[in-house]
Amino acid sequence: MGTGRSATAGKTRICPHCKSTILESASICPACQHHLRFDPKAVAERRAQATFSALRVEGAFRHPAEGEAWEYSVVISVRNDRGDEVSRQVVGVGALGANEGRTVTVSVDVFKPPEK
Repeated sequence: MGTGRSATAGKTRICPHCKSTILESASICPACQHHLRFDPKAVAERRAQATFSALRVEGAFRHPAEGEAWEYSVVISVRNDRGDEVSRQVVGVGALGANEGRTVTVSVDVFKPPEK
C-alpha cells in the first residue's frame, strides 16, 4: 500500500513562499530555502539519496574605476540534447558604479527523485 503521494520525475509545482517553479519532490525550496512541508520520512529519504553537483561555475565582473554606470542581466538558458532551448530565465539584473563588482555562481544539483 502506498503513501498516497507519488511523484513523477520532473513534475513541478510553485513554491508558496517565493513563487519559483520547483520540483514537486522538493521538501525545501532551492530558491528561497523555505521548508515546504513537514514530512520526517521525506527529509530522511532526501538525506539518504545520492546528491551531487553536476556543474558549478563561478565568475566575477567589475566596473573600472572610471566611467558611466553599467547595467547587467544574469540570464540562464537550458538546452536539450538537440540544442533546443527548453528554458530561459532572467535571474537577476542591476547596475554597477565605479569600482563595484559582482560574483555570479551557477550550479546544477542532481538527485534521484523519490520512489513511488
